[in-house]
Amino acid sequence: MAEIRGTCDDRFGRVRDTFEASLDADDVGASVAVYVDGEPVVDLWGGHVDAARTTPWERDTIVNVWSTTKTMVALCALMLADRGVIDLDAPVAEYWPEFAAAGKGGVRLRHVLGYTAGLPTWAEPITVPELFDWEDATARLAAQPARWAPGAVGCYHPLTQGFVIGEVVRRVTGRGLGAFFAEEVAGPLGADFHIGLPAEHDHRVAPVIPPPGAADTPAPGLDGEAPNPAIVAEDANTAAWRRAEIPSAGGHGNARSVGLVQSVLASGGAVGGVRLLSEAGCRRVLEEQYRGVDRYLDVPIRYGLGYRVEGRTCSWGGWGGSVVVVDLNTRLTVAYAMNQMLEQGALGDSRGLGLVLAAYQGLATAA
Repeated sequence: MAEIRGTCDDRFGRVRDTFEASLDADDVGASVAVYVDGEPVVDLWGGHVDAARTTPWERDTIVNVWSTTKTMVALCALMLADRGVIDLDAPVAEYWPEFAAAGKGGVRLRHVLGYTAGLPTWAEPITVPELFDWEDATARLAAQPARWAPGAVGCYHPLTQGFVIGEVVRRVTGRGLGAFFAEEVAGPLGADFHIGLPAEHDHRVAPVIPPPGAADTPAPGLDGEAPNPAIVAEDANTAAWRRAEIPSAGGHGNARSVGLVQSVLASGGAVGGVRLLSEAGCRRVLEEQYRGVDRYLDVPIRYGLGYRVEGRTCSWGGWGGSVVVVDLNTRLTVAYAMNQMLEQGALGDSRGLGLVLAAYQGLATAA
């Protein structure tokens, strides 16, 4: 049996049981957190940081959570919109004039957040190391045309979304997205989440473990095309990746920090006396931008502003299994982060889903 540490309110014992079963079955090391009204009711971790299972996963272990990072990018955009610094209905080019090149003047910020901007990837081949050059990667996006008219096609943007939003943040605040997030979100909340990881935290990182049998298999491309760039799981285990700002896929944290940050949306904009958004600003996440079959993921989906939405719940996850779910009605937030990646479907796997369902069962018991 896996050794689990941390705290768990008795009402949410099903979460602990589900987490323990997952660690005994598919996981190597992982963490799960549940917040209600911004207060932690589950904070558990267990397993190991290495595939050989020699080093235990500790309370402060962090891991690359891939696209779960996108929820942090979206939160930053919602905060700036709430402050009146940006208008989500404005063209991207209003803040980043070069972006209007090649006919993209009609692409609005809400198109980018809602995955209808028509920029699912770079038009010209780009390598993983070239992603680390922020000015070059964003200049390429600014120069290229969109594939489709803005708002016309729902198509997940695995990497480009974070670069576009990140450059707008840089233009309007004078700070890179990683610095803005650190100073305006993670710092005030005391959240151990990083977009661009300083070297002093390297010793706490659990390397990601590729899906079984897929160590050298890159993330899929679009419409049968070769992936661009061709990212493999092991890329996240390099120092260069950790140092870079990859706002769509390079965030490092654990379930506690992911859940803490995202619980802001479930709690009306404030957690622990720190207000990041107004209540109206939180509700904006639910504004529908697209409903239909996603061109990249090939599944039916409904996008709000930066998140998948269902009713009054918003969520997103990362390649291989990490996930966060935020319920604005019940004020519940559930987060899961792990090092063993699985590939069981376009929208995640059964580990995170099982924990979310267990949390709802605990919430029903509490009621």
